Parts: sequence; structure tokens; C-alpha cells
Amino acid sequence: MILERLDPSAAELASGTGWELKPEGACKAEVCMPLPKDARRADGRVNVPVVANALGMALVADEARGLWALGPVSGGRALSTAVAPEITLPARDGNPFRLGSLKGTKVFLCAWASW
Repeated sequence: MILERLDPSAAELASGTGWELKPEGACKAEVCMPLPKDARRADGRVNVPVVANALGMALVADEARGLWALGPVSGGRALSTAVAPEITLPARDGNPFRLGSLKGTKVFLCAWASW
């Protein structure tokens, strides 16, 4: 979910993530997670950093554009930044290819595993 502010309405949060705020906490399908009392502000808007922390969701800021990306629940193994580590893998021709050689360009990484 891309956010322009860190206090969306509960309906906006539900629409973007599937997590509905209920009296028992944040719920998605049959799963409900308790939330701290400060997860909702007095005006009913959602305190995204508190909710993200409680649910184990990554929250990454693009300060230059005033945007935030709220990632899916990751069981506490979320990336803390959008900076990828240096990766070197063999290219199709067999020569080593460094991810860092693409610095300054947008890169889409897709990882797949059969298990």
C-alpha cells in the first residue's frame, strides 16, 4: 500500500491491506491480531507506524516524495530499508553479474522458489 500520510482512515487501511480494525484488533479473514491502544487516534484515523509494528509489516519511507510503502505481514522478518545487499550471480553467458552495476537505475527483482 502506498501512503501519502501516516494516518489514513480505517476504511483506507482496509482497502489497501485487507486488515479491518475491529474492537478485538486488526482482522483479516478469521485472523485477528491485538493492537496497542494508540493504534487509533482520537479522531478515528489509523496510526500506521504502530499498526505496522504490531503486525510485522514493513514501512519504508521515500522522504524526497513524501510517500510511504506499507508492506504485507511478514512474521517479523520484514526489510527495514529498500536498499538491496550486493548480490553477484552468474549471467546467462556464465560471467558474474553484480547487482551494484545497476546503481542509479530502477531494478525489479523477482525471486521464486518451488517450495
